[in-house]
Amino acid sequence: MNRPSVKRHLLALCTAAGLGVSLGLAALPAKAETFITVLTGGTSGVYYPLGVALSNVYGKALPGAKVTAQATKASVENLNLLQAGRGEIGFTLGDSLSDAWKGNEEVGFKQKLDKLRTIAAIYPNYIQVVASKESGIKTLADLKGKRVSVGAPKSGTELNARAIFNAAGLAYKDFAKTEYLPFGESVDLIKNRQLDATLISAGLGVAAIKDLSSSQEITVVSIPADVVQKVGDAAYITETIPAGTYPGQDADVPTAAVRNLLVSHSGVSDDAAYAMTKTLFENLDALAAAHVAAKQIKFDKSATQSPVPFHPGAVKFYKEKGLM
Repeated sequence: MNRPSVKRHLLALCTAAGLGVSLGLAALPAKAETFITVLTGGTSGVYYPLGVALSNVYGKALPGAKVTAQATKASVENLNLLQAGRGEIGFTLGDSLSDAWKGNEEVGFKQKLDKLRTIAAIYPNYIQVVASKESGIKTLADLKGKRVSVGAPKSGTELNARAIFNAAGLAYKDFAKTEYLPFGESVDLIKNRQLDATLISAGLGVAAIKDLSSSQEITVVSIPADVVQKVGDAAYITETIPAGTYPGQDADVPTAAVRNLLVSHSGVSDDAAYAMTKTLFENLDALAAAHVAAKQIKFDKSATQSPVPFHPGAVKFYKEKGLM
């Protein structure tokens, strides 16, 4: 589909007042329909509810636009879709974005994705290794010989799984069975005793893990700081899953985390990118209401850190606010 330009529908941005959500945009002509597709992730993860909330916010702020949230396989697919112009903004993990910019074919990027432009760095993704208690898994080493799901093929989660397991001295061949499944399906198989553990990369409070822990006892497996350091990628940082994050998790659990980002592309107009960036930060409460992970989105210098250049429209907004 040949998408109409977003830019011509946002010319009233600087002069309109009193209408819309936060931006004060004038109503756009009904006949001049604009498409803004928010690329998210699987429906049982965090990207999807946040993407739906973001699309709702954009829909109210841009009344002449047709805004939709699209469920995807997350980071890698989102970045390839953005490069192809099949979406205006999408969620991604920082390490996936770095690989996309380099054109790392091994992880799903056949060429350098040079059209990508950053909108904002947002909350950290916690790499959460969860096992059924009856599996006896207590450490990463215990995963050897077990049945493990590592996320959808070449998703951001699966790339995290490769990195973490490799740093821990494990390879997929060490598992009795390796499944490449999204969060919800992984949890269903653990419930049915067809899997022992899964690695999920997402914000805290993942619905799929809450669902699993409400039906059976689980173990949240720690990822020690020395393993995080052995990954050898600055995108990976040490973090903690606080006690009580999931039912039955009575103690803090050390883990790794990777920053998430919202990304657009060079084909999106400066006015549109400015509007999307401004709307994002002026409606953080609406995102936090959709998922607790959004409470960790900070409007500070951390929002302007990315391995890929920022969209000029986003740069304009950050400069106005003194962050660039």
